[in-house]
Amino acid sequence: MMSRGATRISRSLICQISPRYFSSAAVRGHEPSLGILTSGGTTTFLHGNPGNGSERTALTWIKLPMMRARSASTVATVDQKDKDEKREDKNGVADGENGNKAVVSYWGVEAPKLTKEDGTVWRWTCFRPWETYKPDTDIELKKHHVPVTLLDKVAFFTVKALRWPTDLFFQRRYGCRAMMLETVAAVPGMVGGMLLHCKSLRRFEHSGGWIKALLEEAENERMHLMTFMEVSKPRWYERALVFAVQGVFFNAYFLTYLASPKLAHRIVGYLEEEAIHSYSEFLNELDKGNIENVPAPAIAIDYWQMPPDSTLRDVVMVVRADEAHHRDVNHYASDIHYKGLELKEAAAPLDYH
Repeated sequence: MMSRGATRISRSLICQISPRYFSSAAVRGHEPSLGILTSGGTTTFLHGNPGNGSERTALTWIKLPMMRARSASTVATVDQKDKDEKREDKNGVADGENGNKAVVSYWGVEAPKLTKEDGTVWRWTCFRPWETYKPDTDIELKKHHVPVTLLDKVAFFTVKALRWPTDLFFQRRYGCRAMMLETVAAVPGMVGGMLLHCKSLRRFEHSGGWIKALLEEAENERMHLMTFMEVSKPRWYERALVFAVQGVFFNAYFLTYLASPKLAHRIVGYLEEEAIHSYSEFLNELDKGNIENVPAPAIAIDYWQMPPDSTLRDVVMVVRADEAHHRDVNHYASDIHYKGLELKEAAAPLDYH
């Protein structure tokens, strides 16, 4: 009794789900026993037909929806992956000039295609044509701020004390000296600009252009370093020395600027005076032939708008002019503080770089 009831229930259930999972076909000539036939990967269920005892109904399993979804999703995943790779090759990364790859952003942030005045492609991404300039090489080089106050004397003798180990270490290797000098000289502008930026945010006030002026100074000093990197390659121990010196100098200057901005700017002013002296000695060695006057690096020619046939001597000339400008700016900033004013009360010199 239970067997017949179970058989009826199973037959009813099969009849209900067979349109979705199975295809029905009349099969003749099979043995009457129930069983499962497997042929070519298709599974067939046989059950007796109550209307005709000699006929069996074949219920062929086509594909379960889950199996179909898995199989289809596998194929779709492969196809979609191929499409995504093609789309990435087409839209994500495109071949640029000289075999370089230019990233094209989905967000619409794309690097503009720039050219020089002669129509050639602009090759630098660290600066743009409108950021280039011609330095004032006629700037006065012998200006000197005579230390009068106690803070001035502290700043002056601090810089003089720092020069002694530099001369001892580098001696007459002026290319390496220039690199080391620029790794330090690029720090004060960034520190000063950062602190003025934070101060402007805290007080909800303008900076008088001094944030931009100091950050431009830091960027200009960094470009000096990038230029001399093309001329003289630093040794491993010189690179290690940069880590130590920059780590100490950054924190020392940061604390100095917090305590006394006029002392901090005066120190930089005297530091730039020493830089002018060092580059003047560099030029003397070039003129004497002790240092080879090699062609100017391409980055220097484009950054300072120099003639194509410029040499290392021309590069040192424009770098020295930049240092003279930084000397004047920082001594000027210190004088503003000495007058009891804040930097925002005096317009910053922004038109040089």
